[in-house]
Amino acid sequence: MEAAALRSTFLSYFADRGHLVVPSASLIPHDASLLFTIAGMVPFKPYFLQEETPPSPRAVSVQKCFRAPDIDIIGTTRRHLTFFEMMGNFSFGDYFKEGAINLAWGLITEGFGLDPERLWVTVHLSDDEAEAIWRDGVGVRPERIQRLDEDNFWGMGDTGPCGPCSEIFFDKGPDFGADGGPAFGGEDRFVEFWNLVFMQYERQGGASMTELPTKNIDTGAGFERVLSILNGVESVFATDLFSPLMETAARLIDQPYGRDEATDVAIRRIAEHGRAMTMLVSDGVLPSNEGRGYVLRRIVRRAVLAARRTGAAGSLVAPLVDATIEKMGSAYPALVHDRDLVVEVLEREEHGFERTLATGMSLLAEEEERLVARGETVVPGEVAFKLHDTHGFPVELTREVAAEAGLTVDQEGFAAAMRAQRERARAAAKTLRLADDAHYRDLVERHGVTEFIGREPERYSAETEVVALLAGPEWSELFVSQTPFYAESGGQVGDQGSIVTETGRFEVVDTQLVAGGLIAHRGRVIGEVLPGQVAAATIDGVRREATRRNHTATHLVHAALRAVLGDHVRQQGSLVAPDRLRFDFSHAAALADEELAAVVELVNGDVVANAGVETVVTSKREAEALGAIAFFGDKYGDRVRVVRAGAHSLEFCGGTHVERLGDIGQVQMVSEGSIGANTRRVEAVTALGALHRVSELDGLLSAVAGALKTSREDVVGALGRVLARQRELEREVGELRRAQLEVRAAQLDAAATGPILAARLDGYDGEQLRALAVELQRKGRRLVVVGGALDGKVALAVATDGSVDAAATVRRLAAYVGGGGGGTDRVAVAGGRDVGGLAGALAAVGEE
Repeated sequence: MEAAALRSTFLSYFADRGHLVVPSASLIPHDASLLFTIAGMVPFKPYFLQEETPPSPRAVSVQKCFRAPDIDIIGTTRRHLTFFEMMGNFSFGDYFKEGAINLAWGLITEGFGLDPERLWVTVHLSDDEAEAIWRDGVGVRPERIQRLDEDNFWGMGDTGPCGPCSEIFFDKGPDFGADGGPAFGGEDRFVEFWNLVFMQYERQGGASMTELPTKNIDTGAGFERVLSILNGVESVFATDLFSPLMETAARLIDQPYGRDEATDVAIRRIAEHGRAMTMLVSDGVLPSNEGRGYVLRRIVRRAVLAARRTGAAGSLVAPLVDATIEKMGSAYPALVHDRDLVVEVLEREEHGFERTLATGMSLLAEEEERLVARGETVVPGEVAFKLHDTHGFPVELTREVAAEAGLTVDQEGFAAAMRAQRERARAAAKTLRLADDAHYRDLVERHGVTEFIGREPERYSAETEVVALLAGPEWSELFVSQTPFYAESGGQVGDQGSIVTETGRFEVVDTQLVAGGLIAHRGRVIGEVLPGQVAAATIDGVRREATRRNHTATHLVHAALRAVLGDHVRQQGSLVAPDRLRFDFSHAAALADEELAAVVELVNGDVVANAGVETVVTSKREAEALGAIAFFGDKYGDRVRVVRAGAHSLEFCGGTHVERLGDIGQVQMVSEGSIGANTRRVEAVTALGALHRVSELDGLLSAVAGALKTSREDVVGALGRVLARQRELEREVGELRRAQLEVRAAQLDAAATGPILAARLDGYDGEQLRALAVELQRKGRRLVVVGGALDGKVALAVATDGSVDAAATVRRLAAYVGGGGGGTDRVAVAGGRDVGGLAGALAAVGEE
């Protein structure tokens, strides 16, 4: 069975049995506690927690997933992957153990056609019910059912829904290990491929658990692992899903798969990482030095390094992206659409790593030099780990380079550092933590969600009923039945204002969405506010008006950036506040002046056109068909709000907006700059904010004109004349200093005897001392060293006739002044910060 057939078979089987087919969510989860979507249940977490109402009591999906903990062993095994797909069926208060077990068994034995005699199941030690269903309901022989402890119990974290689980295993046969079933047999022989989680308890903390009123089912079957079992192959890399990637990887390094294990590891690693990096970039992950971007950067570097160590020198990423699209494009059409963007991002990262690789080699060479100087032969594990972790320099390469210099690597120290990092990664990957939101869930169950009614100005003040007041150490949270207060979402800040009853007043300083549909008004109580009271809820209307102007302007900026720079521009974050807007987007280079000017002109052209802002509520699928763009980090249900702002902007958005674009007034760009690799940020102001900015700039221009003693119109010309005069003065000073150096050179030459000259000359930088050293060496000396201090820093210059290595000499001397340097074998320069060590450095010259 090929991958496409498996995908179709799985989804159709459950769809025919009343399950809603849910498309895969992004690899970037909405759950802030997770770096990536690590399991099929992650998008359904709000339904399991009863924070939101599921669109159907039954669901099925094939979910894109990414897990980083095992990244360092990818390629060394035939089953580990970073990117994978998880097939799963889910029940939200509908069927439970019996239904889940029968559905799974029916698909495995009838749909997949697996031999029941090669299947084993495990259940939790306490789960008599599940064992009875497998034995008496399904007909699995008792000896094929084994009980396990912790391996068969699942929970979201220290608190929250949890329950026993039942795992299904496939017996690959005696060639793969000892008999004894999953509990006692060989791990490579008994392969777990489907886990059925029975969420029936609520963990309160510690060992305390209570029965959930609504029991749920969460199952997960590894797509690639099931595919390998169905095709009777030992490795996930031997399936049709990886065939174009494996062929491409082998072609890129010009070596066949299967000839030797070292080459096979490289090919598997390149193929797996090629697929993973393609899927990550397509979902909006960009290379950086932190978070998701750092994980992406690591797998790109590992793939490139694997290829380089085989001797391959050509570019990798474009062929790997195309091979991924060949197999995954039909299931994920966005891959086809984003192909050029994905290649551009990854090629830039690949080329950047070539420079990083050179840097790593240089740092390792310096470490080797220090070790040799100290008479040591072992590269510390911490150094090897830093090269690996910070510079993407694999320990295998560190070992090889060190061995060539007669050194070894402290493997135990490196392994200890790696274990510590891996444990941190595993802990993060396994955690699906929640805040202690029992109060919020209780409010939703008793009173329902909060109705937001304050989009239009005429609803900025409304009568409502107080539902609850939760007191906290820093602020209190007030909940009402309906509210005009907008809760922070989609980059738009929460409203401020007041909620007044007959006995008290609540000053709202922030508004947040704390659970699915529950709005918390955060602030301070003056007097007494009681549940059940009628209240007048009023937002700060001036603040909201300014905020919604900036929100609509953010949409215009987004559209203009895409129009000027290209469709690769994607939102990476935003802030919509009353005083300004901030927009982060994917783009590799700084905007040229003319590009930024074009963006500003396009935005303000839309404002002047004064088109009406149209908002419609429709299905997500229809909105996507219209071409609406989703904002980064926003979460959308089956029904979505779509905002059309002028001729260029069509966005998914639940925020508040102006009625006509002319209401924005004017848009002024305040700044544009980098906030990380491949990510830029623009900040802007609108309306009165733009007017105030123009006024401030006008005042600054007048101040500059006054300082230059010229008119405002002549500021540029006057400044040019000042700079020209400055350059002339700098030239004159430079000539005087060169003349002084020539005099000092003559004095030093006349006073020195012998083939070695070492002298101190303060007040000159490294380049000037270098020129002096070269001049003195040309007079026939074997070695010249000149050192000096300037502004608290030390400079050393070395020039030789070639009989002494200048670079090695300057590095040795630099150690006296706490610095480093380099150069050629004839001329080298170093710097340092320890002026007190300069005398010792010059005294050591005689040792050469």
